[in-house]
Amino acid sequence: MDKIQFQQRLLGLQEHMMSFAIKLTANRDDALDLIQDTTLKVLDNQEKFVDNVNFAGWVMTVMRNIFINNYHKIVRVQTMVDQNADLYNLNIINDSISGSPDKVYQMQEITKAIAELNDDIKIPFTLFLNGYKYHEIAQKLNIPLGTIKSRIFFARKELQNKLKDFQYS
Repeated sequence: MDKIQFQQRLLGLQEHMMSFAIKLTANRDDALDLIQDTTLKVLDNQEKFVDNVNFAGWVMTVMRNIFINNYHKIVRVQTMVDQNADLYNLNIINDSISGSPDKVYQMQEITKAIAELNDDIKIPFTLFLNGYKYHEIAQKLNIPLGTIKSRIFFARKELQNKLKDFQYS
């Protein structure tokens, strides 16, 4: 297979590559990056393709391996969190609780419950409360997006259990 045929076959797989990349990354932007990385890697390694091998399978294997390698790189990177940052600040407007001792007490209880969470779930959860989007938290903490979503979910569940007898007015 010559270079032109190879490139045409690769271009013909773009839709299939996008479907697979979205399944792997669960994010359109990350999927596009993965497709770009895969395309470059496949083009750089064209000479390694054996003509009697399933071309689509070979390309998808390259994509999967790139995804796994990138994931392992992210996992190896240590998460650095500024210990001086006020992660418990909920950015709540004082007017909403002024004049009501009950509301002040409720906010103190909620803040206390959040402060008691395990750091693994507390940090992403408080960043989310402060207005960060899931992908921004994942980027900031160098943790996969799915892990961020899970940790925020578990923080919510734990807070629901801790505050289940709590009366909201």
